[in-house]
Amino acid sequence: MNVLWYMCAPDGAYPWKPEGSRTVDYGYYKQLAQAYDHLGYTGALFATGAHDVWPLAGALLPYTDRMKFLLAFHPGLVAPTLLAKMAATFQEFSNGRLMLNVVSGDAKMLGAYGMTLPHDERYQMADEYLALWHRLMAGESVSHQGKYFQTEGAKLALPAGSTIAPPPLWFGGSSDSAIEVAAKHVDTYLSWGETPEQMGAKVEQVKRRAAVHGRELNYGIRLYVIVRQTDEKAWEAAADLYAEMDDVALAANQRFVSNTDSVGQQRMSAMHGGIKPANLRDLEISPNLWAGIGLVRPGPGTAIVGSPDTVIRTLEAYQAVGVETFILSGMPLLEEAYRFGEMVLPRLPVERAALTAKQYTWSTLFDRDLSGKAANG
Repeated sequence: MNVLWYMCAPDGAYPWKPEGSRTVDYGYYKQLAQAYDHLGYTGALFATGAHDVWPLAGALLPYTDRMKFLLAFHPGLVAPTLLAKMAATFQEFSNGRLMLNVVSGDAKMLGAYGMTLPHDERYQMADEYLALWHRLMAGESVSHQGKYFQTEGAKLALPAGSTIAPPPLWFGGSSDSAIEVAAKHVDTYLSWGETPEQMGAKVEQVKRRAAVHGRELNYGIRLYVIVRQTDEKAWEAAADLYAEMDDVALAANQRFVSNTDSVGQQRMSAMHGGIKPANLRDLEISPNLWAGIGLVRPGPGTAIVGSPDTVIRTLEAYQAVGVETFILSGMPLLEEAYRFGEMVLPRLPVERAALTAKQYTWSTLFDRDLSGKAANG
């Protein structure tokens, strides 16, 4: 199992409202990176947001030893040759800890960057883009005259494909055109916040398309998690979040996600319909899965709610349908990373490098005198 945490602003106890947000700056990002690295998460997703992921990840690299960096990028906003150069550089400096998340986004968001391609054509462009990427990362010299990209003798100066391994590609998208691109090009297919039953059906759909191309993929999901000592306390924490979801926040999020051409976002919005019922449990779309966060946050809006045992059972339900990678988060990121990292993560089959520092508990400290010798002699 791979378990990643989230690395993106905004953050805070209630980050959809000004009074619930905290400052997310370089100092805070360093705290997050060091926490994820220390706790033993597989890595972190650097999502597209207020800060550009490449300088952010490069600035945090010296503060980590073992976590992997999953960096999101939009095909077409950076030329494929330049992206390959950036990736090969990061791979060299990080000792192979880079992974790339291919994000085709939606028309509204990409329009701000000057990309005006309609939905299906964005995936046609991504298909051509990733075909070039694979050739460059294999160390080829590439001359290409395509519909969207043209190159003449493009080749990486770094020894790609030999001493520098290509970073694995991750990809999310629920439309047929998106699934076709994933089936042809990527290593891990990601989905947003769907139930284990829905995820199982999607895994089978993607498997069939990948088989057409003679390929097998890994599968992952992006979720929130609200874990406390008991199920009751976890739902109390969810109720605290729910109480802070006012009409202003709901309306702002609905404006943001309305008229999107992202099929994934449409599926997330359908889970709650933009309506806040009186009882938060009315948004429990499957046992221990709560769609309430989607009322105030775009993207994946589903949270696993429960005790450590409940959370583990839910993760295992996803595992049973073929999901082996989980990108999780809570609010605030730092505190919830520690909560999950101490209550749940040690019980999961996640491969992690050993910590070098000795762990001390209160009992070991109380059993020692000030000279450092055992109190009982």
